[in-house]
Amino acid sequence: MKKIVISGINIIDGGALSVYKDCLKYINEIANNYKIIALVHNKKLFSDLNLSKEIEFIEFEDSKSSWFKRCYYEYFYFKRLSKKLKPYLWLSLHDITPNVESEKLAVYCHNSTPFYDMKFKDIKYDKKVFLFSKFYKYLYKINIKKNNYVIVQQNWIKEEFKRMYGIKNIIVAPPENNYSVKFEEKKEIENNSFFYPSFPRVFKNFEIICQAVELLEKENINNFKVYLTIDGSENLYSKEIIEKYKNLKCIEFLGLISREKVFEYYSRVECLIFPSKLETWGLPISEFKQFNKPIILSELPYAYETIGDFDKCLFFNPNSVEELKNQMLKIINKENKFSENKKEINRELYAENWEELFEVLLEEK
Repeated sequence: MKKIVISGINIIDGGALSVYKDCLKYINEIANNYKIIALVHNKKLFSDLNLSKEIEFIEFEDSKSSWFKRCYYEYFYFKRLSKKLKPYLWLSLHDITPNVESEKLAVYCHNSTPFYDMKFKDIKYDKKVFLFSKFYKYLYKINIKKNNYVIVQQNWIKEEFKRMYGIKNIIVAPPENNYSVKFEEKKEIENNSFFYPSFPRVFKNFEIICQAVELLEKENINNFKVYLTIDGSENLYSKEIIEKYKNLKCIEFLGLISREKVFEYYSRVECLIFPSKLETWGLPISEFKQFNKPIILSELPYAYETIGDFDKCLFFNPNSVEELKNQMLKIINKENKFSENKKEINRELYAENWEELFEVLLEEK
């Protein structure tokens, strides 16, 4: 029986873990024809999957102890492991192309920090993101041309990979929309209300919302409310934002909230603001879109791709407080002057779901 190895030994949370779980749920459905081996940080992370068929989990609980350890596994230990397992397909789900022997090799790249020009002054907020923004593109480059396929979530990243690494075998595979979240649906929408759910990273651009609110309040416009999922306890970045803008009357700092609560706010508010300067996808955009309410978005390639076909868009330069303020005023004043965005798909090496992706990955030529 042919073997498929799925590797993600550093994946423990967030969107990457969701991708890993979705991948295993699908591959489990076609496991009749393959033996599936999952290389994981801790198999307890996947205990909620209720898999119908047996998947062999191999744990690497010390993989996050250091980058040296991670590189040791990816570039040295996995070589020996692959010789032992003799896989048909080795799929690495966490950016790094390992040094392995396999009939087919693919890597899923979802870290977009190499395309973010992080300023040196911001290093105090997140040293890891700063280092990633400067050096991750070189990590991507190692062994990348050994892959049969490189998988990314958006076309703009595909174009960047083509430019940076001179490769063409890139599959665009957007994340699937699985919204199985139970929440208390609000029947009445709170007038002139805005919401931005995210973890406070410096590129998430929370401060531009606070600056726009500050301008509006100075103009005696205060008949609106903005809900932000920070409270200053998360990190230095959020702490400084709270200290600077805590006196603004029209902002409520919620702190981090559950996914169920996020969906309750989606139901409750009138408009989503998504000012992030960098995203592999931008999940809140997809999630909020299903409520068919206005969304104020960064005027960046990721946002155009994520929102797809939608007629209630308001775009703004994520570095312009004035533009964001003016777009918020359109909601407050009920101007309803929206932009319509159309989804453009390049069907060359494009996978709508896991089924289509694995059809390509497992195709015998």
